[in-house]
Amino acid sequence: MKFQAARPGVSLIEVVLVVVLLVVIGGGVRSVLLHQQRFAGDTAELISARHGARDAMEVLSTDIRGLSSSDTIRLMADSAIELFAGIGTSVVCRAPSSNTLALAEESPGNTLSSFLLYPDTGDIALLYRDSADVAGSHWERNRIAAFTPSAASAGCLLYGLDPTEGFMLTLRDAPRGDVRAGTPIRFIRRGRYSLYRSSDAEWYLGYRRCNAVGPPECGTIQPVSGPYWRYDSDGSRTGFLFEYFDALGQRVTGESPLAVARVDLRSRAESRHRRRIGATESPIAASAASSIAIRNR
Repeated sequence: MKFQAARPGVSLIEVVLVVVLLVVIGGGVRSVLLHQQRFAGDTAELISARHGARDAMEVLSTDIRGLSSSDTIRLMADSAIELFAGIGTSVVCRAPSSNTLALAEESPGNTLSSFLLYPDTGDIALLYRDSADVAGSHWERNRIAAFTPSAASAGCLLYGLDPTEGFMLTLRDAPRGDVRAGTPIRFIRRGRYSLYRSSDAEWYLGYRRCNAVGPPECGTIQPVSGPYWRYDSDGSRTGFLFEYFDALGQRVTGESPLAVARVDLRSRAESRHRRRIGATESPIAASAASSIAIRNR
């Protein structure tokens, strides 16, 4: 009788041990992957919140810093500010005909005209006046009736330039006094920035364009950045806080807009998604602060 040698194999206990080890190792790998995924998500949310806290600072800093004595703040609140922001500059390239002025062209090689936004009938044109028939140097306010690109300015020579296409600016009323070629012009637009609650129950910094003159009627609000913390009247957790100071560092109230020399901003943004810590969920928060001095004040 021949006996067949036993084949090598594994016992049931060994199989069970291998399965247990695979489960333990797989669970550990899964835990590490979930932790890394959560860390990456939280980092992305933190970066987004920080960007949100700073995005509005950049927009507001440009508008507030560009204010001058002729561009007063029209609304001073803890969560809102209404002001005239500069949207462009140009120069007159020839003496006007009645209330129509020819302006220099806007091109890469010509910096005499520069626009963030093209003005329209809802904006104000400021003409710099420094002539014998006007007492002192100042910016004269004029309402805009029309602003259109035009080749009609091609015939004027200004500082050695011969523009092929410029702009025609028509004012509601004829300018007071003499306007010569080379007269600087600034264009300003009235708008309001405010913290508001949107239909998705989140808080955003929004912008509304307002009437240049007359009652402070403003259009539909458009979001600029966010979301932010909710509005809190005591300022302890307000998503956006405006504070106003004069040249001596004293706080200024809404009754003295011309005295404002500095505006301090504080923003507190939060992520759209919640981070789970234990049994609770909370958004990721970030904050930013800026102190903006008003130019020429």
